[in-house]
Amino acid sequence: MKAPLRTTDATMLNTAPTPMVEMLPTFLREGRRYSLTLTLIFAAIAIASLVVGMVWPKSYVATTSILAQSSDIITPLLEGRAVPTGVTDRAGMARQVIFGRKVLTDVLETGGWMKTHPTPIEQDRIIEQIKDHTQINSPRPELVQITYRDSDPQRTFEVTRRFAHLFIEESRAAKERESRDAFEFIDNQVTNYHKKLTSAEAGLLKYRSENADAQPGSATDANSRISALRTQVEQARTDLMEQKSREAALLSQLSGESEVTAVQTREGMYRAQLIDLQNQLDRLLLTYTDQYPDVVRTRMQMEDIKKQIKQEQERSSRAKDGKQTLSDDAQFNPLYQTLKGQLANLRQEMAATRSRMSSNQNMLNDELDRSRRIAASESALAELTRDYEVNRDIYQDLLKRRENARVSMVLDEEQRGLTFRIQDPAILPLRPSGLRLVHFALGGMLLALAVPFGLLYALVQFDPRIRSARQLERTTGLVVLASIPTFSTARERMRTRLRLGFSGLLVVAVVAAYVLVYWSRVMKFS
Repeated sequence: MKAPLRTTDATMLNTAPTPMVEMLPTFLREGRRYSLTLTLIFAAIAIASLVVGMVWPKSYVATTSILAQSSDIITPLLEGRAVPTGVTDRAGMARQVIFGRKVLTDVLETGGWMKTHPTPIEQDRIIEQIKDHTQINSPRPELVQITYRDSDPQRTFEVTRRFAHLFIEESRAAKERESRDAFEFIDNQVTNYHKKLTSAEAGLLKYRSENADAQPGSATDANSRISALRTQVEQARTDLMEQKSREAALLSQLSGESEVTAVQTREGMYRAQLIDLQNQLDRLLLTYTDQYPDVVRTRMQMEDIKKQIKQEQERSSRAKDGKQTLSDDAQFNPLYQTLKGQLANLRQEMAATRSRMSSNQNMLNDELDRSRRIAASESALAELTRDYEVNRDIYQDLLKRRENARVSMVLDEEQRGLTFRIQDPAILPLRPSGLRLVHFALGGMLLALAVPFGLLYALVQFDPRIRSARQLERTTGLVVLASIPTFSTARERMRTRLRLGFSGLLVVAVVAAYVLVYWSRVMKFS
């Protein structure tokens, strides 16, 4: 015989988990014992889930997609000439358009909410519900997707389709209005800047007409002119100094020269010629005879000169004062004459140089005065010119922008630029989305089965009572010699059969209810 276990050992054995094979008979006995309670729990959960699924509000969803696309042909042709109107956040633009009061008021009429003539407060409440049931997103930059959820499938379809059409209409109208407003704004700016440009041009012309020196490039021209005149004055001064030096040198040379190189009478000249002819005759006689032509010619020339000498002597003797006079062939000093001519030319050049230098100096003074006048008027001229150039540049740029805006406006009016078209139209939803009756039915059936079995397992697993001889042996560590089975009376057996029968009827009723609901749904949609 084994010794009894200590308390700690018994507690450890009692807390040890019971194998699943040993628990099956216990499960069956406890299930039969609490069959009615478990069946009632099963029926309550299944029927409650079915009722919740039947009364759960249905939600139908309709979706439409709108494609915003630019013309593939016109865009490259008008690149740089037309600015397409559009926005990058198309989902945000769609929300502004669709959630606008004008569109939502139209949707109230389309959805049939206005048939009951709701008050303004009720209309606001319905509009808020429509906003909550409407979802707008942009899967791609050029695509806008509108999703609407409602309990009525026909109204869901109508509202979604109306949203798409109103969005396209309002977007086109907004594009046309935007391009037209842009054109009118730029046209007004062109008119304003044309007036400013005309005023600036008139002021500039008036100032230039009143100030002759206020011309473009006057300062540069004056500076160039002053530089050239200064160079000319310095060159003239240098030339004059050089000419004065040359004058002094010529005067020095003239002071050392005589005006006449030789003073002779005519008789003296004839005698000199006679001596020269005599010398020639002597040279000829050394070579030739007296009959040689040159000798004869020379002798005849000598005779002529002797006669002229005699005549000169007679003329001189008849003179009153008896003095000799200079002949007409008196020889003057050629160097003196040359120097005197050079001096005269040099003095003429000096006079011209002085005149040129004086003229250049006067012109230089005039240009300096002009430069000072230009500097005084340069600030006012620069301001007037700057205003004119700024207004001119802005005016020319606005002219180009106005033509671009005109082309853009025409494109939007003719719907040839950015176009909207329905990519995926809305369709009538035939099946509600989200949780449906079938989901509640399946979930309720699974939950109705899981809860009773879970309760039965918890009862068997955590109930401390001894339910089998093997559990007693494992708990106490002793050997069970004999066990007395449970004996049921006829009344108890009858009661057990009634509980099992009623439980079966409940299960059949629940299954019948599920089948009936399913059949009614099938007949409704067929």
